[in-house]
Amino acid sequence: GNARRIVSLLDETAASIAAAPLGGPVRIGIPEEYGHAILSRALGAFSKRHPKVEVTVRYAHSGAQTAAVAAGELDLAVVFEWQDLAGGEVLMHDPTVWVTSETHHRHEERPVPIALYSREGWCRDFAIKSLEQRGLAYRVAYTSDTNGGLKLAVTSGLAIAPISCSNIPAGCRELTAADGFGDIDSSNVVLHRNPAAAGEAIDSMENAIREAFTLTPGALLDG
Repeated sequence: GNARRIVSLLDETAASIAAAPLGGPVRIGIPEEYGHAILSRALGAFSKRHPKVEVTVRYAHSGAQTAAVAAGELDLAVVFEWQDLAGGEVLMHDPTVWVTSETHHRHEERPVPIALYSREGWCRDFAIKSLEQRGLAYRVAYTSDTNGGLKLAVTSGLAIAPISCSNIPAGCRELTAADGFGDIDSSNVVLHRNPAAAGEAIDSMENAIREAFTLTPGALLDG
């Protein structure tokens, strides 16, 4: 009994030395599609080491996240970047493609029914442009402000939708050039840190997010 108590105390002491608890907030922005596969893993690893840190997570589109970092409203932000990289760290290459249900085959219809994000900008500049460049007639059958909404439109057989390669739902597949479609964009997933954000808690969360992307099965890591 005494030996067990001594071993237990040694284990507790070693754990406290290896990862002293931190306090204070950490503010993260991340695309909704990485909330489960990536952020859950990062938060799980982080919370074991630093259970007293208050974590705030914001799901929003990349433009809003980048602006929030610049305004000092976020410490860390994971965003999609399609063109010039703005000094962040590339975590993953994850192009957006048209996705269809393997059961419903809505991509074979003309005009093809499509699901789009309700916000302007990206849909017009990339998704719709990719159809127009290929001469594909389309009709907007569904709009949503979330990635989950687009997945629902595809899995239910309502429409095809633009979804990143790493997030194609079960029972669905990418529409390739052989189907008359192709990549919508060539997205990089990029991690940005607020230059004014300092502290061990933010360092640790940054490392946890980076590690979570590295460990993601099937991740298309840059380089």
